[in-house]
Amino acid sequence: MILSTLCYLIENDSYLMLHRVKKQVDVNSGKWIGVGGKFKPGESPEECVAREVYEETGFTLEKYSLRGIITFSSEGWEDEIIFLYTSDDFSGTLRECDEGELKWVPIADVPALNLWDGDRIFLKLLEEDRGFFSLKLSYKGDELVDQRLVCY
Repeated sequence: MILSTLCYLIENDSYLMLHRVKKQVDVNSGKWIGVGGKFKPGESPEECVAREVYEETGFTLEKYSLRGIITFSSEGWEDEIIFLYTSDDFSGTLRECDEGELKWVPIADVPALNLWDGDRIFLKLLEEDRGFFSLKLSYKGDELVDQRLVCY
C-alpha cells in the first residue's frame, strides 16, 4: 500500500491545480489534481505534505489543515492511502513543476476540468466545509465503481 499526501493551495478563491502531463507512466495522466506525493521512509504526513508542496511548487506551507483521508483503489495499480490537506497560508514563489503544468483555477471552474470522479466528491466536501472525512474510492480504469464516505 502506498502512503501519500495531496494538498489544495487556496488563493483568491482559486485552487493551485496540477495538470499531470509530463510523466511517462502516471495513474493521473491527463488529470488535474492538487499537489503532493508519496511518503519517504520515516516521514510523517505533515513532513511529507510540506516537502512535496515545496518540491512541486516552490511554496513553503506556513499553516495547513488535514481535511480527510482517501483510500484510492484502481485495477492494475497499488492501493493508496492519501492524506488530504488544504492551505491558504504559504510563502515563496511559484516555480515550474516537473510532473505537469501548475495553474491557479477559480474554485467555481474546477469541476469543468478533467478530474477523477472521486475528486469531484471530496472537492465538494471541501467546498461545503463538511469537516473531517474518510472516503474510499474504487475504480476500474477511469470509471468510479464504488464509493464509501464517512463524515466525522
